[in-house]
Amino acid sequence: MVPSLAIMAVHWTLGGDANDPRRLADFWSVALGYVAEPGYDDPDGASIIDPDGHGPAIGWLRVPEGKSAKNRLHIDIRVAGEPPWDWVRRAELIREKVSELTAAGATRVRDEQYLDDDGRTILGHVVMTDPEGNEFCVA
Repeated sequence: MVPSLAIMAVHWTLGGDANDPRRLADFWSVALGYVAEPGYDDPDGASIIDPDGHGPAIGWLRVPEGKSAKNRLHIDIRVAGEPPWDWVRRAELIREKVSELTAAGATRVRDEQYLDDDGRTILGHVVMTDPEGNEFCVA
């Protein structure tokens, strides 16, 4: 027997620590197309939500210490959807998003190259950091 969707549905949020929760909320709102969570007014925290209600809420709480090690979990922003891809268009979409996020405060760390279906080297994904140094990828 297959469980119904109502039974399978799980609501969850993603939480993190930050020196400046509002700054990270503002950045990730741009990155993900999210908005500030209505009614969330904790002065030591910030929360954003998917305005369409599909993605999880993401919240940050202020902590005194800074980031000290590589993230063990990171977000991949997939701008090109799922395969099969038009590799040239995919690379254009990645570059556009990287430019947008750089303007919003992200830092480009490195480009990762892939081989396309014809064996040519193409842009696979870009590793970036948010304004507090948390790693993420644009793919």
